[in-house]
Amino acid sequence: MKSRIIRATIAGTILAAFCAINTHAAPPAPAKPNTPANVESMLAEAYADLDHADHDYKGHRIDAMKQIEAAGKLVHLNLGGDGRGHEKQGVSDEQLIAAQGVLNQLKGEVKNKRVLHHVNKALEQLAIALKTK
Repeated sequence: MKSRIIRATIAGTILAAFCAINTHAAPPAPAKPNTPANVESMLAEAYADLDHADHDYKGHRIDAMKQIEAAGKLVHLNLGGDGRGHEKQGVSDEQLIAAQGVLNQLKGEVKNKRVLHHVNKALEQLAIALKTK
């Protein structure tokens, strides 16, 4: 009889400890990817990549920046810069590709059709820019 009580006490203690660990170990809920702050930060990141790129790309990089600025205005984000960094061609190309990646990711998250329109236009300009040297 004594051994049953000991086993039941041990089993109860283990069960209580397991439940306590599981309730405290639950990770916090992740932030929604379509939060305005995330859209704003992604637009700012893409714009910054393009702002630091040095080469003109026959105006297509600047046109992409203007589209991102227009999208930013729709979400009350003021983007601006001189649009001319000091990077070499290869580095500049990498920055355009990075901006393209951010904008492609943003396409899946943004719900505002007007913002999406400007993001798509910026992506079109970047595709042309990367074909232009």
